[in-house]
Amino acid sequence: MKLIGKSEKRTRRPTTDEIDLLKEALEEREQRRENKIPYSVLLDFSILSCMRVSEVCGIRWEDLNEELRTVIVRDRKDPRKKEGNHMVVPLLGEAFDIVMRQERKGELIFPYNPRSVGRGFVEVCQKVGIDNLRYHDLRREGASRLFEKGFTIEEVAQVTGHRNLNTLWQVYTQLFPHKLHDRKI
Repeated sequence: MKLIGKSEKRTRRPTTDEIDLLKEALEEREQRRENKIPYSVLLDFSILSCMRVSEVCGIRWEDLNEELRTVIVRDRKDPRKKEGNHMVVPLLGEAFDIVMRQERKGELIFPYNPRSVGRGFVEVCQKVGIDNLRYHDLRREGASRLFEKGFTIEEVAQVTGHRNLNTLWQVYTQLFPHKLHDRKI
């Protein structure tokens, strides 16, 4: 009998060039497909909101508070319980603007199958030669960007939904050292 050990910690973040390449290829895919999933919009929103693809595709118009620029993420993943983990999450900067540009047709803001979104992402990564990048890595990218902009760990946790700050710090923080030059001393 084999025991399953802890998985190795991922540190992968997409580079700026990879994101640009991905967005271009995703936009091309959008033009060719009939289902019209706005992959490039979902990519941007996923990074800016630090949400999992299932969370992005599950947020509802009724859960949007335009005045406070927040949204309720229902049943957010939590290792302790599977249901009832609703969390109010701020939509920072452009994330709120992206939501407001969506058509209000149906109850979901992004009414797409998360598996279809993830599959399209993987196919485009393979097509353009981006190795070892998973959709979930966009969540790490978003959290790392917030840290690089000077947000505290508690503030980033409000966006990502992490209750365990050690997990947030160890798994979702991969800072680019060259970004320190952008900070004022």
